[in-house]
Amino acid sequence: MKRVLFVCVENANRSQMAEAFAHIHGGGAVEALSAGSAPSGRINPKALRFMAELGYDLATHASKSLDDIDGEFDAVITMGCGDRCPWVPAKRREDWNLPDPKEMDDAGYRAVRDEIAARVKRLLAEL
Repeated sequence: MKRVLFVCVENANRSQMAEAFAHIHGGGAVEALSAGSAPSGRINPKALRFMAELGYDLATHASKSLDDIDGEFDAVITMGCGDRCPWVPAKRREDWNLPDPKEMDDAGYRAVRDEIAARVKRLLAEL
């Protein structure tokens, strides 16, 4: 089983959606987790709404800290946490330069969501 970690600042939008897409597209072959360098402690309501459009209940997730994560990963994907992302052991590391959609309108938010979905599919195919 491959282990993948998605990290952003608040663990409320991008990294949560990436974790969800890894669950959707990775099935039982992937253990997907997400965390934040400064977690907000809640999932953004827009993330809940736009993942619900795809039939995924993001309310089952929790916003958590990198301090809650341990072990090594096959891939660690960061999204905008910059210098606030501590080192996490991984065979593969990437920074996806994606904007934080929390202040975007609906069309912008959906565009970021769909870009994350496409990137997660590519990542899983390459692992």
